[in-house]
Amino acid sequence: MTVAARRLPSSVWVTGLTVGAVAVVAALAVKAEQGPQPHATAAKPKASASAKPSGKPSQAAEVAVPDESGTGRRVVYSLGQKRVWLVDASEQSRRTFVVWPGSVSPEPGRYTVGQRDEARTGSDGVPIEHVMFFATGSGLSIAFSNAVDGASPRPAPGVRTGGIRMSKADGTALWAFGDTGTAVTVVK
Repeated sequence: MTVAARRLPSSVWVTGLTVGAVAVVAALAVKAEQGPQPHATAAKPKASASAKPSGKPSQAAEVAVPDESGTGRRVVYSLGQKRVWLVDASEQSRRTFVVWPGSVSPEPGRYTVGQRDEARTGSDGVPIEHVMFFATGSGLSIAFSNAVDGASPRPAPGVRTGGIRMSKADGTALWAFGDTGTAVTVVK
């Protein structure tokens, strides 16, 4: 006696595959959440025991703009310090902050901001905002940006990215400071 084979309808297969995919994504999200997560750090002001108030913050609290970074209003990016300075026309640093570079870095030199995008998806798939393109390297566009959710994960192994990420507050400050044509100096 022969028993006829029963076929499952395609909707059952699609539902099963979808449930499986959602379960895998959820498991990976939980695992990623438990991994290391870099955070921006800022020097906190310290109380001074001096009887005379000082007009400037202490030298230890300041991070000097690198020598030979040019003159005039500009963005300065130090590859070695992984730091950016926003320098105004009077040569005063208006803001400095730590950044998280991608896997591809620009060569030291002078550049200008060539394009700005308010929001887009980064080459690593992360939604980003305040994107300011200024260079290319290894066939990739290199840009400053911040993740919409404020996260700055390390690039995935083997993935080439040209994004230089920063905190959301620093991304907003850079966006307000630099327009298309703004000078960018990259130093070692």
